[in-house]
Amino acid sequence: MPDDAAQGFDRWRCRFEANRHRRDPDWNQGAEIPAALAASLARFQVGEGGDGDGMIRAATRAGADYLAAARLFVDEERDHARLLGRLLAAGDRPAIAAHWSDAAFRSLRWRAGLPREVMVLAVAEVCALRYYQAIRDGTDDQLTREVAARILADEEAHVPFHIHRLRLDLASLPPPARVGSPPPGGRWPSPPPRWWPSTTAPPCGFSASQRGVSSSRRSGCSVPSAGRRSHPGLPETEQRPVPAGPAGPASGAGPVV
Repeated sequence: MPDDAAQGFDRWRCRFEANRHRRDPDWNQGAEIPAALAASLARFQVGEGGDGDGMIRAATRAGADYLAAARLFVDEERDHARLLGRLLAAGDRPAIAAHWSDAAFRSLRWRAGLPREVMVLAVAEVCALRYYQAIRDGTDDQLTREVAARILADEEAHVPFHIHRLRLDLASLPPPARVGSPPPGGRWPSPPPRWWPSTTAPPCGFSASQRGVSSSRRSGCSVPSAGRRSHPGLPETEQRPVPAGPAGPASGAGPVV
């Protein structure tokens, strides 16, 4: 992997590390969750807590920097499942152990190589963007809005993280096998989706709406700016980047399993 690509994944590692220091919402405030929304959240909770071992196995062959970032990504997804589980409990709504949609999703990833694994994940993340945005903007319950806003902020960074990986993987394929690459001449007849992994894009992997990094002077890490936009429902302290440091999770934060 080129050095610039490796440095890019180190930036993602810094961002995922920083997220581990966030405080949990105040679960004691309780939640009013309609039955239909609770059923939907329970299904997403199963998916967020899915097994990431396949991705980690595939990532072992993609370099140490990507592997470290991938492990933290999987941890962050599992923490989303924890947050959704706590939200359901705060609303006195039941969780579920399994759902057919999660089984179908797992089957698409079963023994897949890294490119297909990441591509399936990227599609799921794009769906999650609309889902959590709709919940954040469409509910009056404060705790539900806060949890949805936090997960949405994370998912907005997960998509370009996966695109970064896909661009590197697709660039090594012969031209006929490159999914999403431009036609001869280097230009699309009309712009493709901004999140789609064009193999001629810069190696940093950011689309036009996501490019650029912000430096966190206190941590020394360059943290990708995606996912740190303003989110209604998210506490003010969560709107700013939290630098990674030697301390453990902030008091009140649950474990990242």
